[in-house]
Amino acid sequence: MDLSFTPEEQKFREEVRAWVKDNLPQEISHKVHNALELTRDDLQGWAKILGKKGWLGYGWPTEFGGPGWTAIQRHLFEEETALAGAPRIVPFGPVMVAPVIMAFGNAEQQKRFLPGIASGEVWWSQGYSEPGSGSDLASVKTKAERKGDKYIVNGQKTWTTLGQYGDWMFNLVRTSNEGKPQTGISFLLLDMKSPGVTVRPIKLLDGGHEVNEVFFDNVEVPAENLIGEENKGWTYAKHLLSHERTNIADVNRAKRELERLKRIAKSEGVYDDMRFRDEIAKLEVDIVALEMMVLRVLSAATSGKNSLDVAGLLKIRGSEIQQRYSELMMLAGGPYSLPLIREAMEAGWQGNFPGGNPALAPLASTFFNMRKTTIYGGSNEVQRNIVAQTVLG
Repeated sequence: MDLSFTPEEQKFREEVRAWVKDNLPQEISHKVHNALELTRDDLQGWAKILGKKGWLGYGWPTEFGGPGWTAIQRHLFEEETALAGAPRIVPFGPVMVAPVIMAFGNAEQQKRFLPGIASGEVWWSQGYSEPGSGSDLASVKTKAERKGDKYIVNGQKTWTTLGQYGDWMFNLVRTSNEGKPQTGISFLLLDMKSPGVTVRPIKLLDGGHEVNEVFFDNVEVPAENLIGEENKGWTYAKHLLSHERTNIADVNRAKRELERLKRIAKSEGVYDDMRFRDEIAKLEVDIVALEMMVLRVLSAATSGKNSLDVAGLLKIRGSEIQQRYSELMMLAGGPYSLPLIREAMEAGWQGNFPGGNPALAPLASTFFNMRKTTIYGGSNEVQRNIVAQTVLG
């Protein structure tokens, strides 16, 4: 196992770093480095910049318009963009549904949908979770009934991240109630502007609008939007979830946020507290260990060896690390982490708190928001069971 980078890979890293420095808007990187709220224009603007370069689909093979990078190159790209303060690529289009369309969609579907994903022009949403069907996706109830050359969709999805911006949604729908629950699920692409689609915001504790409920009332979806075969959607969903859980680990963002944690601790005078510094050190060790796990997977893939099925492990460790660094930031900020006034933050003013740094105001909000990471993408309790069964035996 060789975890060092070759001269060619180092040169690639430097090329990516130089390009990102020249093309990432400073106002966006400022927001990312200071955990300020990113707008749709921020997220999609960066996506379109990457799309114009041909890098939004950075994990895509050349036959589908991607750069055809190796696993190592993809990792270096993710690391350099994260450290530079680039927004995390919204994964639903380029990272999640695109590989499914490539692997299981027909030529017409690939020609129709992939260009809009690659350019960043089309915003995709994920239609998996339902009330009562989160980690247990096999129990989805949203129904799609075939009538001639179309499906009639009725039901509800929930916790749809950034669904208020969605143009299209990939959906797990029930097309049969016969046999095991997994055998009656299909994978359907749905235009969110269709009549009968209602997106309702779920307001978070801090007043933010990140997730949504989506309702389907006799929504007509052309049968040509079915990916692969009817009732085979569970197979396609598992293919997609392996990409989602690896993406959730997000070790490169953790490395960037670790440095931010150190800056906050120093500015607030707690970095010299040995007990607090011990917590930072333990976090840093775990981030390095997570990075080593990622590099082991990359090394195995590069050498042609079979790697362990560690998507669940990466998700578990990555999500727990995200919770820990957000908690330590909040603790470092103390009471100044609390007074988030969203409208004031957007206006560049957060109130007069003697001795307090206005940049600390969002930290408690971020801490509470990060409670979700061990739940979405398959709860960590369920992931531990899967790891025990499939990896440990």
